[in-house]
Amino acid sequence: MALDYDSFVSRVAALAVIDEADVRYVAILPSAIDYAEQRIYRDLNLLTTTVRTTGSSLTANSRNFTLPSGDGRFVVLTGINLLSSGVRIAQLSPVSLEFIDATYPAETATASSVVPEYFAMVTDQSIAVAPAPGSAWDVEVIGEIRPVALSDAQTTTYLTNYLPDLFLAAAMVFISGWQRNFGAQSDDPKMAMSWEAQYQTLLASSSIEEHRKRWQSVSWTSKALSPVALPQRG
Repeated sequence: MALDYDSFVSRVAALAVIDEADVRYVAILPSAIDYAEQRIYRDLNLLTTTVRTTGSSLTANSRNFTLPSGDGRFVVLTGINLLSSGVRIAQLSPVSLEFIDATYPAETATASSVVPEYFAMVTDQSIAVAPAPGSAWDVEVIGEIRPVALSDAQTTTYLTNYLPDLFLAAAMVFISGWQRNFGAQSDDPKMAMSWEAQYQTLLASSSIEEHRKRWQSVSWTSKALSPVALPQRG
């Protein structure tokens, strides 16, 4: 069943056999939540973390562009489109910064009609486009962000609503290590290692489902692989 912040706090405390009002538990809980969320977001390419952001534009005669942050900080950039009057006029292809420097060294455009064709990462939040834009073309950025973390202010998240078992297992890996110290955890694989095994089991099934959502399952469909329907169709 889905969790909210209060039920998550109570569930973890019960599994860890600790009073949920214990000041040490209250203090460490945000770290456990952060550990669980960051791990799951990195392990699973969750479709829910993808955003499509518009409202920003290039600067004419400048190949530099900073990614917008209105919907959250981009972690992975998956696409850049340029628009004019609401119509997509170019889909930029990712290349290396060295390619842009060597092939399009000019910072200024030869005409106001020049539309960039390529982009390269400069930092994790900025790119260079090429050739240099002749006008302030509107930009559509597509990529993955980190959603707002679970807290007493943000009482539910996608993870608590749709992956509560995986989220709970990930949090328990952290809490178990906190309770028993990581040295003993490594030498004597007990509670934390048991939760790690449970996390890996749940992660495998969650990964399959996420690929189905993206139509990246068998034969690039949304269907789950059947062990009896072999060979696969088409």
